[in-house]
Amino acid sequence: MIQHLQDTVTLNNGVEMPGFGLGVYKVEDGQVAVNAVRTALEHGYRSIDTASYYQNERGVGQGIRESSVPREEIFVTSKVWNDEQGYESTLRAFESSLEKLGLDYLDLYLIHWPVKGKYKDTWKALEKLYEERKVRAIGVSNFHVHHLQNLMSDANVKPVIDQVEYHPHLTQEKLKTFCEQEDIQLEAWSPLKRGRLLDEPVITQIAKKYNKTPAQVILRWDIQNHVVTIPKSTHEHRIRENAAIFDFELTEEEMRQISSLNRNDRAGSNPDSFDKD
Repeated sequence: MIQHLQDTVTLNNGVEMPGFGLGVYKVEDGQVAVNAVRTALEHGYRSIDTASYYQNERGVGQGIRESSVPREEIFVTSKVWNDEQGYESTLRAFESSLEKLGLDYLDLYLIHWPVKGKYKDTWKALEKLYEERKVRAIGVSNFHVHHLQNLMSDANVKPVIDQVEYHPHLTQEKLKTFCEQEDIQLEAWSPLKRGRLLDEPVITQIAKKYNKTPAQVILRWDIQNHVVTIPKSTHEHRIRENAAIFDFELTEEEMRQISSLNRNDRAGSNPDSFDKD
């Protein structure tokens, strides 16, 4: 379990990834994205997660350049979007992301959603990028167990990450167990369920006990579950607050209480029906 903001987890290919980072979904490109990224890096964050779909890669890249942190100390993730999937188009999408970010390489590149009939060809493109060392690690996002099994049945490289919606209302126990067995790191997007968990009495009660916010309790629950987490914020005080989770520890009973809030309820789409939503 990570003990500090810059502590890392070791992925199945040996690459080290920070266990906590900044997500930038729905962060406006331009100065808003630049400021959020630069602020996070200056407050000790070392992992930034974006995607071509977020349309803020230029701002993210500028924020990285404007920070005083050397590029090699920053772990940058991006993702290939659904309409870019397929072998050749994924290679083009990657180059486009790299150009917008203004970087020479990515640390992690993910398939954003399992587009039926395309994600295997997309994975072949990711394997090529990995072999050419244009990216240090490759993985997936929003894959159920059956998607992972199908992908790995004839893949040359195993995904290092499955980045999924994960929070106390959606604990994904079956997927989490499978990923642990396969040495695939689970990563949480929307760890706070877009703010819809902050009034849960169990969580607010625990927060009061530790003099923490409900958000900090949920993020701490992620960390103690060995799940990498990337909460999004554009406000400096919230960016700092989200990361202030390393000075307390939830008891086993509190972990169990929070996990028991599960109701298999999503804020986002289900990976089995996202293209029909």
